[in-house]
Amino acid sequence: MSNPLLKEFPHEIHTERLLLRLPLPGDGKAVYEAVQYSRRELKQWLPFAQKEQTLEETEVNVREAQIQFLQREDLRFHIFDKHSKVFLGCTGLHRIDWSIPKFEIGYWVDTRHQGKGIISEAVKALTTFAFEELGANRVEIRCDEKNERSRAIPEKLGFSLEGIHYHDEKSVDGINLRNTCVYAKLE
Repeated sequence: MSNPLLKEFPHEIHTERLLLRLPLPGDGKAVYEAVQYSRRELKQWLPFAQKEQTLEETEVNVREAQIQFLQREDLRFHIFDKHSKVFLGCTGLHRIDWSIPKFEIGYWVDTRHQGKGIISEAVKALTTFAFEELGANRVEIRCDEKNERSRAIPEKLGFSLEGIHYHDEKSVDGINLRNTCVYAKLE
């Protein structure tokens, strides 16, 4: 396997309605506002939403995500409306194993834009990107068994539920144990 730093691939993905692109300096304000607005929903499921962040901390996170993207360690994509350029949420290819290659898709949407098929469209495009541009042999989506909205995405997109890992992680509040659904698509 060649060094992942030498892998050339587009840093943008276009769909009918969306632009997915790597994080760029200056994106912090839009991400911060979306997280602030969506905190109640995100806090139920996502570790990053547990701690209140300042605008400055969010901008630092965006810049770190850009570095990780360029180093091919984690491929976070910011989701924008293609026409209005409004920030809608995030998706990405995480827990990368370039030796397989395999990727895990994560996602969240600003609650002001829920129920519009944004995440389904973004995840479908990202899955295609992983297989066609990155040569993936495996793409996974893992989510809390109780997160019905999140589970609907892989089910709608034809991922197979490979199993449920019972009591495999602490819930995001650190109090209870959670069950994790593991969905996958293979080349």
